[in-house]
Amino acid sequence: MTISVLLDTSYLITLINSNRPHHEIAKQFYRHMLQDQIPMHFSAIVAAEFGIKQSVADLPLGNFRILNFNVPHGQQAADLLNALGARDEGDSRSIVRNDIKLLAQAHHEGIGFILTEDANTLWKYCERLRQSGIVQTRALKLVDGFDASMLREDGQKDWVKDSEH
Repeated sequence: MTISVLLDTSYLITLINSNRPHHEIAKQFYRHMLQDQIPMHFSAIVAAEFGIKQSVADLPLGNFRILNFNVPHGQQAADLLNALGARDEGDSRSIVRNDIKLLAQAHHEGIGFILTEDANTLWKYCERLRQSGIVQTRALKLVDGFDASMLREDGQKDWVKDSEH
């Protein structure tokens, strides 16, 4: 896995909408990724989802690496869906399928992280697949706040001296 990030639709909506509760956190991640030159991937799947309510031209596309959805990603998505088995009751079939497609892209491309505001499906299914050793990609939820060390391959938090509390 490399230190790179796949941007989920919910993250991008929060990044550009100052009325969303986690907007400042989304901006902190964005600034950090720009400053540290962490590659940010923008999936064609996210473009389709985002474009339903707002033009993708409103996004800073020049700072993203465009990631098309191809046959290997499709096969990987099928494998991940099969590994998960049935989706949880109440989870929308179409949302779960799109989230799994994003996970498949990240896994296939060796992208270490997905930034999301979605704890209900994307984060939950990513964690299941990661805990079972099927994927290494980690989903980071905006609700957990910003911490630059979250974007480390080893997942270790930075050490804080007692005097800094």
